[in-house]
Amino acid sequence: MNTVPALFESAAARWGGEPALIDEHGTFGYAELNTRANRLARRLIAHGVGPDSLVAAAAPKSNELIVAVMAVLKAGGAYLPLDPAYPADRLSFILSDARPALLLRSSQVAPFGAGLPELVLDETEFRASCARLPGHDVAQHERLAELRPDHLMYVIYTSGSTGTPKGVAVPHEGVRDMAATQAAVLGAGPGDRVLQWASICFDAAFWDVTLALLSGAALVMAPAEDLLPGLPLRDTLRTYGITHAVLPPVALSETDADGVLAGGTVMSTGDSCTPTLVRKWSRGRRMFNGYGPTEVTVGATVGGPVREGGDVGIGTPWIGNEVRVLDERLRPAPPGAEGELYIAGSGLARGYLRRFPATAAVFVADPFGPPGSRMYRTGDRGRSGPGGELHFAGRVDGQVKLRGFRVELGEIETRLASHPAVDVAVAVVRGELADAHVVGCVTVSTPVDPGELRAHVARSLPAHMVPSRVAVLDRFPTLANGKIDRAALPGPGPGADERQEDGSPVRKAVEADGSAAVLCAIVQDILGIPEARVTDNFSGLGGHSVQATRLTVRIRERFAIALPIRTVLEAATIGELAAAVESRLEG
Repeated sequence: MNTVPALFESAAARWGGEPALIDEHGTFGYAELNTRANRLARRLIAHGVGPDSLVAAAAPKSNELIVAVMAVLKAGGAYLPLDPAYPADRLSFILSDARPALLLRSSQVAPFGAGLPELVLDETEFRASCARLPGHDVAQHERLAELRPDHLMYVIYTSGSTGTPKGVAVPHEGVRDMAATQAAVLGAGPGDRVLQWASICFDAAFWDVTLALLSGAALVMAPAEDLLPGLPLRDTLRTYGITHAVLPPVALSETDADGVLAGGTVMSTGDSCTPTLVRKWSRGRRMFNGYGPTEVTVGATVGGPVREGGDVGIGTPWIGNEVRVLDERLRPAPPGAEGELYIAGSGLARGYLRRFPATAAVFVADPFGPPGSRMYRTGDRGRSGPGGELHFAGRVDGQVKLRGFRVELGEIETRLASHPAVDVAVAVVRGELADAHVVGCVTVSTPVDPGELRAHVARSLPAHMVPSRVAVLDRFPTLANGKIDRAALPGPGPGADERQEDGSPVRKAVEADGSAAVLCAIVQDILGIPEARVTDNFSGLGGHSVQATRLTVRIRERFAIALPIRTVLEAATIGELAAAVESRLEG
């Protein structure tokens, strides 16, 4: 049982009557989920989907999305996740680069117009046609070819250092060891509820899915706006009685730990876990710290349960995997000495989809393994402790983690530099955890509004990669060797694009009265900017979803009303948001 379908079908046979999927519309039991996925899988096979076929899936978080993913895997194909919230240019690039055979989408997602055959999952006629198909497990002889562990399971696109996203192609081979690690460490099972937090476009979503559906636990699919760090996430954890959650440090830092996951399990992953977070979340529950790049089957190490007052390492390797700390000559670094982390074992990806030079550069021959074996060069630095516990020590290149997202600053710089007015572009990260944000700095050949540059980037990059502000500089500060001094580049607040002729900061007029003036002041404080106007857009000022949740908290404290996070995110201007506040007050 080395493939997802085989492992899931074993779980369905054992726990058929247990709840498997829970969303805002209802619950599917294991038997029902298995039947629905089998029927859809047969439709996919009839459309030519088989082992190593790529099938794109685009739908909001819901039980239906998981049925689609499981059906693709049962048919023998690999799923290509598309987040409907991503910019159209980004999704179009992924489709053109990956070349899937088929697109599955919900009616809530507009057609992509890529000339790609598609099936609309929630169309009445399509559902009826699936319901007429057999619901028993798909046998090997029914597939277009035998499904093996070395066949593709998913392709997930990551930020690329050259400015172009890369598709990481992951086979089924590492799933059995991943499931064994989940069972041994996190111990989810019947009666437990696992939160599906990460976007389907990230491999962490696959961890959530398998943690639940390969163990007999229930997977909870809450709407994306109910998962935002802070009050929305806390309320979701309470409402659904979540027992297991895998969350990045930014979500943990913004969310109140009291009264949630009591006696349960939480795992921090995606960024460095701090002692402060351990103090906050390790009390009254088991807490773990995980590590692993997209180029492996979700992860590579896990540490814990972590305790207050102890070192926060990234733990030890998963079952079936090895993590080595090597020097520049690929020799093992002594305990306590830093080196680069290399991963070997069952969880390795095949490589990058149709990018052979990029694959060869980081999936290298393993001098410690059998002939023909490989290891992945992570680009992360680390060290091992006396007991074999691994510790993360930073990056060796320009890749960063931004609020839990993996980001290549080079991709942002490439997109900024593609604007015809820009000569040179540099991107830097300022702030920590929830306050971390990208600042773009450019020199230009012709005058250009910084807002236009942000909009140019936003047309092709996801929201977490769009700079919170762009500073137009006369020249870049340099070091003695002539290289750009990144530490001296502008941070939050007024930059070269926001200064008067005498060099003093431009002070924007608030232009507001009453509740609008209060909201402008609150936005200023949350974003750390000099002033805000009623005509400004919150996102346009650099606000992201985590800061939007802070804004709803401040509105509740100031006006004693509970404003939905969606209202904040969808308001065109602060003035429009003020009107929504006043409407609630009058009601």
